[in-house]
Amino acid sequence: MLHIVACIKQVPDTKIIKMNPKTNTMDRASAPAILNPYDAHAVEEAVRLKQRYGGIVSVVTMGPPPAVKAIRKCVEIGADEGYLVTDRAFAGADTLATSYAITMAIKKIAETQPVDLVICGKMTIDGDTGQVGPGIARRLDIPPLTSVKKVVEVNKEQGYAIVHRKLEDGYEVIQSSLPCLFSVEKEINEVPYSPLPNMLRAARYNPIVWSVNDLGDIDRTLLGLKGSPTIVAKVWPPEKPKGGEMLQGSTSEQVANLMDILREKRGLFRVKEGQV
Repeated sequence: MLHIVACIKQVPDTKIIKMNPKTNTMDRASAPAILNPYDAHAVEEAVRLKQRYGGIVSVVTMGPPPAVKAIRKCVEIGADEGYLVTDRAFAGADTLATSYAITMAIKKIAETQPVDLVICGKMTIDGDTGQVGPGIARRLDIPPLTSVKKVVEVNKEQGYAIVHRKLEDGYEVIQSSLPCLFSVEKEINEVPYSPLPNMLRAARYNPIVWSVNDLGDIDRTLLGLKGSPTIVAKVWPPEKPKGGEMLQGSTSEQVANLMDILREKRGLFRVKEGQV
């Protein structure tokens, strides 16, 4: 029986979120909080593996108390248990500090039942780094299998997993020992509508909540801002492209005008006198 832990995050919906023009940071209050889309596929894959091989699926997240909503969404998808790690000591964590906190939570979960597989989404839509999953694998000292697009087999008895890992021009087949960590692509599955029993259970579900004091022998210097060697100095939206310009005149005049524009704005090449 497999014990699969899916690492998730509640994020602002980046399709709606606005930027604060004074602070040059994301105005998280301007958009609803949702389960990170990549993580939804990770949970769905964990549930499919549970149905295929038998086992349980635990989900874990670090965040403020409202992140309970994301855990309930995972229960709706089919997860069995949820763990919320929340404490002011975790505030301001970068990917390094986040991976440490989540690792300590996974180790505590494993005290009840050993963990065979950890699954993460490829990245979060509010950070786009893809660093937390590999960071967790490094701290747990297990193999990280990134950009997984298909799980071929997970064999707990013989202690291995086989996956297809996405490449730019195809995929590669990888066999890894267990336990290991997958970070998955969206194309690994489709997240269907949840059945009514799952929705009813999710509506009533209350996750297990841990503070920093519940995680045992933890190094507080590796948490939050103290444990974060990187900071986000500034965030700004990309410059909106300007509208096109209609060139007038004869064909030769339009070509000459176009060359002038390219030479002035792009600096791609120069046209010598008499070539046009």
